[in-house]
Amino acid sequence: MEVSRLPISASQRGKLISAGYTTLSSLSSVSSSDLARGARNAWDMLHEEELLPHITTSCADLDNILGGGIKCKEVTEIGGVPGIGKTQLGIQLAVNVQIPPDCGGLGGKAIYIDTEGSFMVERVVQIAGACVEDMSEYNRFLQKDFQPSGIKIQPKDILEKIYYFRVCSYTEQIAVINYLEKFISEHKDVKIVIVDSVTFHFRQDFDDMALRTRLLSGMALKLMKLAKNFSLAVVLLNQVTTKYTEGSFQLSLALGDSWSHSCTNRVILYWNGDERFAYIDKSPSLRSTSAPYSVTSRGIRNCATNYKRVKLM
Repeated sequence: MEVSRLPISASQRGKLISAGYTTLSSLSSVSSSDLARGARNAWDMLHEEELLPHITTSCADLDNILGGGIKCKEVTEIGGVPGIGKTQLGIQLAVNVQIPPDCGGLGGKAIYIDTEGSFMVERVVQIAGACVEDMSEYNRFLQKDFQPSGIKIQPKDILEKIYYFRVCSYTEQIAVINYLEKFISEHKDVKIVIVDSVTFHFRQDFDDMALRTRLLSGMALKLMKLAKNFSLAVVLLNQVTTKYTEGSFQLSLALGDSWSHSCTNRVILYWNGDERFAYIDKSPSLRSTSAPYSVTSRGIRNCATNYKRVKLM
C-alpha cells in the first residue's frame, strides 16, 4: 500500500514521502526507535509552520484566509467552474513569486505546466506590468524620506523567469512531472510549480480507472516530494464535475474525494451572485472560511477596487 493512501494528515504524508518512505513495505523495515528519533515537540512544529514562506495572491482578503498566501512546502489544489479565474490566479502566482525580498517576496522563478492551452502570454504581460507598478509604488512609499532607488525589474524580466511546459496527453504530463526533479535541481531558484489543470488529460477517454488511480497517485507522490525537498509551492488547478448526492446532482471537484487526500490544502472558487469567492474546503492548519476576490485588468485583486473587470473565456 502506498503512503499517499494512508488515513493520515497531508503534512504527515509529506514528511514520510520526503524522507523516502513511499510504501508501507518501506516503513516496515524501520525500527520504532529510528522513527522516534525523528519526533519533534509541538512548539518546534508550530515555529516551523510560521516560518514557511508564502506567495501573495495580490488579494489581501484571499491572503488572509490562506494564512498569508500560498505556502511553500505544501501542495494546494484550487478548483472551480470555467470562467471563475483559476488560470488568472495561476498566472498571478507565477508573477508574484518573483517579487524580490526587499519588496516582501521570494525573488524566485516559476514552472507553469499547461495541459489545456489556456496560458496567455498577453495576459502575463498585463499582470507583470501591474506587478512592476505596484512594486515601484511600494518602493516609493518606503523611500519617501530618502532618494528613491527605483525598481530595476521589468515585465520582460518576469516573463523570462516563467518556465513554460505545454503537454498534450497524460503520458506527456507524467513525463514532465518525472522530469521536474532534475530540472529544479538545475534551477534551484524555482519556488512554485503550477499545473493547469491537473485533471484535463485524465478525464479524456480513460477507460482503465484502476490505471488512472495508480498514475494519479504516483504523480501526487512526486509533487509532494518536490514541494518538501525543494521548499517550493505546488499549485494544482482542477476542474469541476457533477456528483449525485442525497437525491440531487451537485458540483464537486474532479477526480473524486480520494484525490483530495493528495493535497495539503483544497480551495474551491465559486460565484455568489456576480461576485467571486474562495472557500477553504480542506486544510490541516487553516479554518474553513470564505473570502471575496476580483479578476481585474491588473490581475487578482480585492473586491473593493475600482479596476475594470475583465471577461474570461
